[in-house]
Amino acid sequence: MRILVDADATPAVIKEILFKTSNRLKLKVILVANQKMRIPKSDLIENIVVSSGFNVADDHIVDIVQEGDLVITSDIPLAERVINKNSFVFTPRGEILDDENIGERIAMRNLMEELRSGGIDSGGPPPFGKKDKEEFTRQLDKFLTRQLKSSQ
Repeated sequence: MRILVDADATPAVIKEILFKTSNRLKLKVILVANQKMRIPKSDLIENIVVSSGFNVADDHIVDIVQEGDLVITSDIPLAERVINKNSFVFTPRGEILDDENIGERIAMRNLMEELRSGGIDSGGPPPFGKKDKEEFTRQLDKFLTRQLKSSQ
């Protein structure tokens, strides 16, 4: 199992948690972004820089994701594509996206996009905070413990 990160939109504090997790559990972490990221020196951590453009990073993640990988993203269409490849998805806020809830999330995203295009200001998500970081850490630990146990 590897952890792939939609790194342009992932908060730095989440990347730091992933770096520590990589070191502690010896898991490969791959950050995909339109720019070079600051990463610790490690054979387990890689930064793939893709060209700028609409969905270029997303397309690259979908190209390289393997069944059973974990992808960190808040991009709902990307999450759906990854789930369709039998991989796991967490948002940086610790929400688990899967077959059971991705359809609802796509519908909500489309509704909000339609409202915005009609001139209604939806306000966007709340600022990323301490509770989000704690929930991400809790869910990641729980998930990795379960996954690593089942692979033994």
